[in-house]
Amino acid sequence: MSSKKKKYYTIWKGHKTGVFDSWNVCKKHIKNFEGAQYKSFPSLAAAEKALDGNYFDYIGKSQSFKTELSALQLKKIGLPNYNSIAVDAASSGNPGIMEYRGVDTKSKKQLFIQGPFEQGTNNIGEFLALVHGLSFLKKHNSDRILYTDSKTAMSWVRKKTCNSKLERTAKNKPVYDLVDRAVIWLKNNDYSTTIVKWETKAWGEIPADFGRK
Repeated sequence: MSSKKKKYYTIWKGHKTGVFDSWNVCKKHIKNFEGAQYKSFPSLAAAEKALDGNYFDYIGKSQSFKTELSALQLKKIGLPNYNSIAVDAASSGNPGIMEYRGVDTKSKKQLFIQGPFEQGTNNIGEFLALVHGLSFLKKHNSDRILYTDSKTAMSWVRKKTCNSKLERTAKNKPVYDLVDRAVIWLKNNDYSTTIVKWETKAWGEIPADFGRK
């Protein structure tokens, strides 16, 4: 007997809006809908309540965070630098529907978002988010630092390449078109932005997290 907990899905923006009790149905209603807004909830009541509210009041919200690090470890790590932006990606399946975004680290105000795309991986999303963040900060001549929780994305950016093993298909062409653009941007642009690993164990989920775990 399956022990998987039942989830309910609220769609604020999609081909169809409302509350649905199946991820496959939810996926159908957000597929190829630019700027789709959706989130899962553990109960029907919570999902219905959210539908009457604002998407941005729920995205990125997670359970209260309690660190397992010692006081000495926390002191050594310190606090986040709020003169920064944070980026993150979300993928429902690997591969699966993928999207990414960037936010102001302190206020969590969304600065940019892309997707959802029909097929991508979390690593690709994290890479695209990081390059988008670099481009965003350079365009605005900003001295803010850039937070990511993905070591893989940081490595790919340093190497100016995307080492995903996801096979290119018609389904993921829009994602790979962005990847190709991102790689070209990295090869043709210098930047002074400092990329920093977000300390999840000390600070909780990165502010750009989609809160769908």
